[in-house]
Amino acid sequence: MDPTSWVLLSLSYSILISPPSGVPRDLSNLVEVGMNPSGNQIRKYVVYVYQLCVDSRDTGNGVKKWVQFLLQDESTFPHIRVVFPTAPFRPYTPLGGERSNVWFDRVDISPQVPEHIESVDNMASELVNLIQQEVSSGVPLNRIIVGGFSMGGAMALHLGYRFLPQVAGVFALSSFLNEKSAIYEVLSRRTIEEKQQNLPPLFMCHGDRDMLVPIKWGRETCDKLSKLGLDTHFHKITNALHELKRTELKQLYDWVKTRLPPTQDDL
Repeated sequence: MDPTSWVLLSLSYSILISPPSGVPRDLSNLVEVGMNPSGNQIRKYVVYVYQLCVDSRDTGNGVKKWVQFLLQDESTFPHIRVVFPTAPFRPYTPLGGERSNVWFDRVDISPQVPEHIESVDNMASELVNLIQQEVSSGVPLNRIIVGGFSMGGAMALHLGYRFLPQVAGVFALSSFLNEKSAIYEVLSRRTIEEKQQNLPPLFMCHGDRDMLVPIKWGRETCDKLSKLGLDTHFHKITNALHELKRTELKQLYDWVKTRLPPTQDDL
């Protein structure tokens, strides 16, 4: 059974959802593969890319277990396969250059500093190659969602609005963009013809007690993207710190199902 859908979610911890088909040799160490509860091949794929959630040293498998703990029996989709990747182990400037599992580097954890665009683009190129592997195996881009938590959410925003605007949707949880992000520049330069083409909708959630990434940063990011023409949905998570909560995961999963409903082949 050939896959027909795929979702990439970039979050503070690293999580990737990918099919069992060939994974690029240079990215094979990022991917942890799983099957759906029935053990059958799944026709849709979800990729979570988490970065710096509670502990940036966590792995995709660690986040997968946390999602399963929060959602229990609701943590899987009958028609979607979920794979959790681990970000590369690299030096991270906000930690004084200490090596950590991060998707890209930052000058500082603040929207007021420049993006470390070189590391963003290098990682985006690798993730795009990974996604293109799935497209080549039969998964249309419009059956793929990208998203993530914290830095992973920012990574997903770059993927969905700079590199792969044909995807079915983008989500970002507890995430923000730098004030002069390359994403804003790309969207502001869209031609009249390009504006006639729908960009993927954006789903965002943010804890109202987040002290690492204040909700103000997330809301401002969402507002700017909305003014640039995106269909955005922002949800405040009450009494939540910089963390994943069952409430937001349930909202996210409901949104994913609206973007990737079962096809006739899945029934």
